[in-house]
Amino acid sequence: MNTAAYALVLLGALSGGFVSGLVGFGTAMTALGIWLYVLPPSLAVPLVLICSVVAQTSTMPSMWRSFDLTLVWPFLIGGLAGVPLGVLLIAHADPNVFKLSIGVLLLVFPAALYFQRKPMAFTFGGRVADAGIGFAGGILGGLAGLSGALPTLWASVRGWGKDERRGVFQTFNWTVLFTALCLQAGMGLVRMDVVWLAAIAFPATITGAWLGARAYRALSDRNFRDLVLGLLFLSGVGLVWSSIGVK
Repeated sequence: MNTAAYALVLLGALSGGFVSGLVGFGTAMTALGIWLYVLPPSLAVPLVLICSVVAQTSTMPSMWRSFDLTLVWPFLIGGLAGVPLGVLLIAHADPNVFKLSIGVLLLVFPAALYFQRKPMAFTFGGRVADAGIGFAGGILGGLAGLSGALPTLWASVRGWGKDERRGVFQTFNWTVLFTALCLQAGMGLVRMDVVWLAAIAFPATITGAWLGARAYRALSDRNFRDLVLGLLFLSGVGLVWSSIGVK
């Protein structure tokens, strides 16, 4: 890797940490769009998992009291069931097809929810549906560290407030991504070069998470909703662009 590549690693770590500190998820969706330009998926995915866990662990103590844990447990049960399947799919998934599919999803649904300005509070499916979304998020978390996308979209139609959404995002993502990291490490997918990159990215990740957590407290419920949807949309743009532009 040259100097420019290391600079992009640091930029991805800083931006991913900031977004994670700001909204409780998004390290993967932010950082992958940058890192996949200079790193293969075999390095980028475990690096995302490490930086996600670091960023969310650093902000968890300051957020914990505002979380409603009764909303989280169905997502956790489904997510933990889906993680092993996602990890097993790593060896079989085509990176460009995967990025394009998830990217299109993140272009269409956040845009539709943004223009639906009337507040939504669907209760369809109850906790069973929440667990199903968690299962799908667990698969994406094990496969590429993208556990937050589907639960985030789902929370947007549930009508939860800022702190309720943040509690679901952060607790679910931390649990799923930590589990995925342990499974990948046990399978030998976390190599020493990944650990070296994580050590380089660590200061930028922590700094970004701290800045994001401070900015979070200034957001209203509406601003938080719009910001989350905007970040999802931009992540979709990045994934689609990298899937068609990087050969």
